[in-house]
Amino acid sequence: MKYPTRLSDAVHILAFIALYPDCDMTSNKLAESVQTNPAYVRQLMSALRRGGLLVSVKGHPRPTLAREPEKITLLDAYRAVEGNKPLLHQDIHTNPACGVGVNIQLVLRDFYLDIQKTAEQRMEEITLKNVLEQYHIRLEGIQKGGDCGCPGNFPQSTGYEASPE
Repeated sequence: MKYPTRLSDAVHILAFIALYPDCDMTSNKLAESVQTNPAYVRQLMSALRRGGLLVSVKGHPRPTLAREPEKITLLDAYRAVEGNKPLLHQDIHTNPACGVGVNIQLVLRDFYLDIQKTAEQRMEEITLKNVLEQYHIRLEGIQKGGDCGCPGNFPQSTGYEASPE
């Protein structure tokens, strides 16, 4: 079974744009980093534009964030690329003549709704700034050990620097 990665790929794109504001960000370059195809990246970028998280002009490879990283939450990104899809899905193809088949799905629905609410609350608390700060912490650890693994011709110094606390 293939698991959905739209949210993590969308956050990857937003982070890449925040980290390299002075680099041309073609869908080909972004696709190389995500290890996917450029059409998928363009689809995600379109959803992020519609969601008010990204500003880009067709033919100009310099997309920018529509808001500061501290004002973009994981829930914003999730809503932009997934809409109102639930995180967990019930099996709607159970036997309607079976008491377990019908009732277990009703019980699970209640639990799934509770999980959805809890997850959305937590996603609302996590910002792109938090993601970028954790990225920098990990990057520092990798650089101490050697190569940072930057793809292509991207510089190792970045446009977004975590604020000192």
